[in-house]
Amino acid sequence: MEPLLQQIRQCNACAIKLKHECKPIIQASENSKVLIAGQAPGRIAHETGIAFNDASGQRLRDWLGVSESEFYDSNNFAILPMSFCYPGSGKSGDLAPLKECSLKWREQLMQSLTQVQLTIIIGRYAKQYHLGNNRQSLTEVVFMGFDFEHRRIVLPHPSPRNNIWLSKHPWFESEVLPQLKVQVSKVLSQ
Repeated sequence: MEPLLQQIRQCNACAIKLKHECKPIIQASENSKVLIAGQAPGRIAHETGIAFNDASGQRLRDWLGVSESEFYDSNNFAILPMSFCYPGSGKSGDLAPLKECSLKWREQLMQSLTQVQLTIIIGRYAKQYHLGNNRQSLTEVVFMGFDFEHRRIVLPHPSPRNNIWLSKHPWFESEVLPQLKVQVSKVLSQ
């Protein structure tokens, strides 16, 4: 897998569409147990070169019930956003992930992740990719909780911009997050 990761980290396929330099951010190993399928790196991740190195990441680690060192251990977590480079910001937050990364790299990566026992799908772009043309809203799919058959769960983005959504859906914290923490703990302890 390391040669593939090196190729991805050197990729500049979307350079013409970005206002910033291409700086693919990805974390994975052939031993990764949990796949985090997110949207795209944010500004701080772009600046530091570290995925979820911001308030969203702190919230996500809290949701998962893991420490920073556990989270950044690629034998525990593969972090594969739908777009590996920061897409830039728009009027109401970051721009949508660019499709070039998914088209060029995602299938190869998914085939290399043979040890993944749990997939955590974050946000609507990752939902569309992993669940196909599922017509349910993100909220409806999140409400369903853990999908035991496929060993996956869909989450809203942990961004502070989603505080309103979180306050309107208290069942997420009381019902979904406990399931998530149990499943992550089980997988990491194996």
